[in-house]
Formats: sequence, structure tokens, C-alpha cells
Amino acid sequence: MNHVENQINRVDAAVSDLRKGKMVLITIPDAEVSHGAFVVIGSKITHTQVNRMVTEGLGLVCVAISRQRAESLELRPQAPNSRHRRSLHVLQSVEATKGVSTGISAPDRAQTIRVISADNTLPDDLVVPGHVFPVSSENRGVFARKEIPEAATDLARFAGYEPSVAYCKILDEAGDVMPAEQVEEMAKAKNMACVSVDDIMRARLLRTKVVREESVGEVNTSQGTFQYRVYKSDVDSVRHIALFKGDLSGSPLVRVHSQCLTGDVFGSHRCDCGDQLEEALTLITEDGAGVVVYMLQEGRGIGLANKLRAYALQDTGQDTVEANESLGFDADLRDYSVAAQILTDLGVERVRLLTNNPLKIQQLEAAELEVVERVPIELAVNPHTKEYLRVKKSKLGHMLTKV
Repeated sequence: MNHVENQINRVDAAVSDLRKGKMVLITIPDAEVSHGAFVVIGSKITHTQVNRMVTEGLGLVCVAISRQRAESLELRPQAPNSRHRRSLHVLQSVEATKGVSTGISAPDRAQTIRVISADNTLPDDLVVPGHVFPVSSENRGVFARKEIPEAATDLARFAGYEPSVAYCKILDEAGDVMPAEQVEEMAKAKNMACVSVDDIMRARLLRTKVVREESVGEVNTSQGTFQYRVYKSDVDSVRHIALFKGDLSGSPLVRVHSQCLTGDVFGSHRCDCGDQLEEALTLITEDGAGVVVYMLQEGRGIGLANKLRAYALQDTGQDTVEANESLGFDADLRDYSVAAQILTDLGVERVRLLTNNPLKIQQLEAAELEVVERVPIELAVNPHTKEYLRVKKSKLGHMLTKV
């Protein structure tokens, strides 16, 4: 089972448990402070679960809700004039108007959470202040913020519920924030479903449409005229372009090409990117049909500025993988799920994929595109690219035969 399948299985397990009214765990492993939280659908929460959050989680019991729900309940930011980065997300604490006594008990807090989550709740059904803390989540979910409220509300939508989710961040016995790794160990010990924010992002990429066409037209290239479509991604608001020609209903040649300004435009000898792009356009023209999806994910996903910083590290003797990791990034951050959605929008179902990269094949197949053939796109090795290609083969698993 590959990494993508593992991610989807974890999400499916969490969704299944949420539908049954069970609590699950969500982790945020790559945040400034690695952490995790207990999570349960707001409308299903019980006083036993609230008590468990308080006694085992030790953090604050909150309810993640959409901005629209916050507005409909007339909930205002707790500290609107604060300069804290979460000041507009943390809302006034509340209590249910009916069905509670002191408000602090587990049954009382469970009642308040259920009232917040009910479709027919009106502003007068809640009073301020109280013992439950609503937090508004971004409408774009984890694509906007990789935090517990967004991850929790995205997971609720997957489960078929309104985005109203109770959560409690987890502290350890010393009162410190429990790191995501320890939260995962807790999940195993307690036999609880556990899902990371990255798992949820992957599921959203595969199961919800995240691209929107913005413009269409024609462009004349060195290889003749291609049609183009520009797509905007809801993941990060970045725009990508598809160049295509011919009949795409069969198994067209497809090249998913990550932007490389230095190689594609300036002809840098540090990589073979520009040559691969030109070769892809040539092969598609000779074949009569095909697509180049040009993705704006420079420097294996780290961006242009960081890519140039990595160049400086390479000049001191580091290879491309070591340089990215020295800057605090993974060896390859690129994601091809958006490219898969662009191809689907073009009506492409099966592809002959121009690539040496097994990650592209894995991610396109995970998005239910059929890769009927891998077409190597391997060009002549020169003294400038020899070491670059060797690292691609040895450390990233690229299928190369000339190095």
C-alpha cells in the first residue's frame, strides 16, 4: 500500500468513526508547534466525551464553526482590536440559554455545543459569556490554514455533517502541548482513529473539485499552435496552464511539468527542465495530440527565492536534495493532484505519461486517471547535469538509464 492510499484510508477510518458519534484525533505535525486534538461532531457530542476531553486532553474545549454560522448566531470576535494572528477567529465564549445550570459541568457544556451546532439555533438561544469557546474556521478549510478548526470542519463535511465540530487540544502530564508524534502513539494505545492535516488535504484534493477555468485561447509556440486553458487552484489561489492540441479522447501524450524559471526561460545548465519541456512539445506535435500541464511549483515546490538559496548551498557542495533539506524543506514538495483535476476537466481519462518520476504516476493514478504507458523523457547527459540526474535517480527514485 502506497503513501497516498494510507492517507485516504486514515481519512476514511476517521470519517466512519465520526459518523458513529465517536471521537477521533487530528494532528498538525508540521506547524510551528506540533500538536493534536480530540475531535467529535458537535451535534453528536455527549457529556462523557466532554469529560474525556477535559480529563485526558487537558486543553480548552472549543467548537469550530464556519464564518457563516458565526455570523448567523451573531458571535463576535472575543478581542477584535487584538494584534494576535488568531484574534478574528476566536469568538465570544457562550452558554446555552436553556438546559444548563452553572454551565461549567460536562453535561452543560455538551448541551451548549449541541445548541451551537443545531440548524435551528437562533442568537437568543445563546448567552455571552459562557464556558464554551467557538472558533471560526476559514471557508477554504485546510487550503487556507493548516490548523485544527479547518481540519476538523473539513473532516465533518466529508462525514456529511455541518461544519460544527467540538475539539480539545491535547496537553501532556507536565501541562505542555503534546507533539503530534505522541498524539499518534496515544491513538494506537487507545485504538482511536487518527488523521493528520496532510491526510485531509490529500483527501480534499482527490475528492473535491479545486480548479476553476479562468481563460481560454491559442498560443503559437516553437512547435506550432496549441490551445490553452488557465486554471485557478482553490488550494493556494495559484494559476496553472494547460497547453493542448488534437483529440484527447483516447490516450494522449501528457507531460505534467513543474515550473522552472531558470531552466525553462533562462536555459540554466543546472537541470534538464527546459530541455524536457521542449521535448514534450515536440513529441506531442509529432503524435498529433497531447497536453502539457504547466504547474507553478518552482524548485520542487519550495518557490523561486528558496530555490535560488538552494543553488547557493549547492555551490558549497550539497546536492539538490541536501540543499532543500538544509533549508528546512522535504526533498520534493510537489503535488500533482491539481494537475489530475485539470486533465479531468479537459476530458482526459487515460494518458501516456511523459515522465521519469514515479511520484507523478502514483498521484495521477490515485486521482483515478489511468496511466496506460510511461513514456521516458530522458535526454542526453552533459557534465552540468550528470550529478543532478544521479541524485534524482539515487535519492528520488527517478527512472533514469543514462546515469
